[in-house]
Amino acid sequence: MRVVALLEVLICSDYPTQLAITSTFAAFGYPPFSAGGNLNLTFVAGVSTVDTILLIALVIGFLYAHGESPRDVFIGVRPLSGEAVLGIPLTLAALALAAAVLLTVQSFAPFLHSVERNPLQALLRSPRDAWLFALVVVVAGGVREEIQRAFQLHRFEQSLGGGGVGVVVTSVAFGGGHLLQGKDAAIATGLLGAFWGVVYLRRRSAVAPMVSHAGFNLLQIVQFLTTGKI
Repeated sequence: MRVVALLEVLICSDYPTQLAITSTFAAFGYPPFSAGGNLNLTFVAGVSTVDTILLIALVIGFLYAHGESPRDVFIGVRPLSGEAVLGIPLTLAALALAAAVLLTVQSFAPFLHSVERNPLQALLRSPRDAWLFALVVVVAGGVREEIQRAFQLHRFEQSLGGGGVGVVVTSVAFGGGHLLQGKDAAIATGLLGAFWGVVYLRRRSAVAPMVSHAGFNLLQIVQFLTTGKI
């Protein structure tokens, strides 16, 4: 059971699915970068959408294969509306956490600010880009990543050392996936992943983390549109 759980966690870690989808898109002539060297928003949106569908299908398939209910794992017994409302103040808590981490890094370890300009900023060049990117961060960030996190923590609790170990491992992987945005951003993102992971374990529902994660991402877009920085 432990080997099976580990394989399922690895398969649903985003790395295998995104690598396969990215390679497929590139093979059909859709490169991740434009001629100017910037990330291609259409490519990012396409990969994120396909990866979301594939990953959720895999997670649900793995749960059903073991006779488990996706509703029990992702929603639990708490009222759906109450969990959604809870996600709103948790959005503000996530913003405060990210700001505190980045300010601390800026003060005590500025060398960790390894990327001067966040490459995601290049994706927002028009109102259309902003709307499309907003859809991506809600679906791929708020929905996919929290379903993925809940499933992985569920498997860690069952067979891979417990929820605490799961929070550490998944948060390190989550932060590592954002190194493109800089080491400081990766650290902040990893701690945000730990925050949302702890909320899931405490609430036994992924709804509040979904709302918080999606709200955090959307506010990051608003921040960029108003200040020019993410």
